[in-house]
Amino acid sequence: MAHDGQDMTMQTPIVLDDLLGLSAAALPPVDAVLEKALTSVRALVTADGRISASLIEDNQTAAHGLAWLATYAQALRQMQAWAERLKADGRFGETEQLLHQIGFGEYLWQIYGGIQMNQGEVVRLQDMGLSQKDQGALMNPAVMTLTQSGNTQAARTRLVELMQEHSANVTVGASGLDEELEMIREQFRRYAVEKVEPHAHDWHLKDELIPIEVINELAEMGVFGLTIPEDHGGLGLSKASMVVVSEELSRGYIGVGSLATRSEIAAELILCGGTDAQKEQWLPGLASGEILPTAVFTEPNTGSDLGALRTRAVKDGDDYKVTGNKTWITHAARTHVMTLLARTDPDTTNHKGLSMFLAEKTPGDDATPFPTPGMTGGEIEVLGYRGMKEYELAFDGFAVKGENLLGGEEGKGFKQLMETFESARIQTAARAVGVGQSALDISMQYAIDRKQFGKALINFPRVSGKLAMMAVELMIARQLTYFSAWEKDHGRRCDLEAGMAKLLGARVAWAAADNGLQIHGGNGFALEYKISRVLCDARILNIFEGAAEIQAQVIARRLLG
Repeated sequence: MAHDGQDMTMQTPIVLDDLLGLSAAALPPVDAVLEKALTSVRALVTADGRISASLIEDNQTAAHGLAWLATYAQALRQMQAWAERLKADGRFGETEQLLHQIGFGEYLWQIYGGIQMNQGEVVRLQDMGLSQKDQGALMNPAVMTLTQSGNTQAARTRLVELMQEHSANVTVGASGLDEELEMIREQFRRYAVEKVEPHAHDWHLKDELIPIEVINELAEMGVFGLTIPEDHGGLGLSKASMVVVSEELSRGYIGVGSLATRSEIAAELILCGGTDAQKEQWLPGLASGEILPTAVFTEPNTGSDLGALRTRAVKDGDDYKVTGNKTWITHAARTHVMTLLARTDPDTTNHKGLSMFLAEKTPGDDATPFPTPGMTGGEIEVLGYRGMKEYELAFDGFAVKGENLLGGEEGKGFKQLMETFESARIQTAARAVGVGQSALDISMQYAIDRKQFGKALINFPRVSGKLAMMAVELMIARQLTYFSAWEKDHGRRCDLEAGMAKLLGARVAWAAADNGLQIHGGNGFALEYKISRVLCDARILNIFEGAAEIQAQVIARRLLG
């Protein structure tokens, strides 16, 4: 990125007093490039003065590239806000400085040279229609200094030296959260270390359900009612607290970190769209963990196209009979209620004819997983994310009480579900950070313990460099996730921010797991090593709660208006 004959080959260390000024000065050029990309892509996908869905699909690389560019811009803004808060509190130490400068150095270079959407797809500014002249906004002294001197081998090596001095029970670098949230983190980290991590790999290898004792303990700790209001039996805590709990439990094992996901979705559905009677009936049991829910949305031939669902709910007197097939239903067997999306208007072929039900069922066991009349099911064997199991379900005249139509009104199901996506994606982003942190924990210890050619693996620069980048990207994804939760807690629309957090967090988790396995070498390919499980668990994060491609599409459409 050198120009005017300037020699940019020298890597001059960045001075702490200059760092925040440099990173702040780098943000306007990024915003300028984002604005040019937005203008360019909007022109590509506009027909007759309106944004065209078909043109977005025709120009999918450009549209999705815009989503990634906007995600990087938002991620850098949140890293700047994090750093400034810590500096004001006197907590912006050497570890935090290195995380910040490496993160800015790497992400600015990627914006200029190509953003890694995944390991096989790189999107560049020219893919969004930007010329070399348009990209000139990045020829800025602050950007040039950070790209040249931010992410260096020396910086990465020093960061890993500092990481070895950290407690294994905290994040690498100050999280930036308040004392109450850090106390919550400490409580759930301690639980994960004592009750989850010693057993998680066995649960995975044996493909066992997480023991009911763990569910009962989490219920006693308030996990299932964390964000449910106190007057409905919950703790009434913030989405930020949900993020911290999900992160730390998923750091122990994604299955345990995901146990509360379905409760979060069900509670949000009922709080946003339920009648007063439904809130009174269901929320206290969900909050206490006495009622375990499962989400029954996806069908075999629809995937992310929920508007095309074909499962039918037909009026039978005051009640309904449900017929159809569902798939990828997590934790289906031993739950008490299904948030079930079905078509109540047979004359529709889109989302307008869908309704949401709180469909009661009898919990099953290993011998008889689905004892309720009118429904059958079978397990889907999966690579990872095994602790709750995945199922296919078939409904044939399955009875649902009329009083369990959510909100008491047909045709509102899709809209009701959309209202839960912010919370669901924030929680998934938190799970991704936790899984990525688990990969870092495991790989760091292995690199310290494993000796090759007379020294520990961690002393080889390309090993320590992998660990450093895990820590850096995890902090970036963490701050983006915390920001989306903060927006939600303050009553602001945050589907864009939540989507960005989920999009980036899933990629970061996969990269951490993949690089962690690489650090293990051949041992990482052995089932007995924990990193093999984390790799399998990390892979699902780019798929559920909206595949990465769908997520990028949603972000792009919001940006384009």
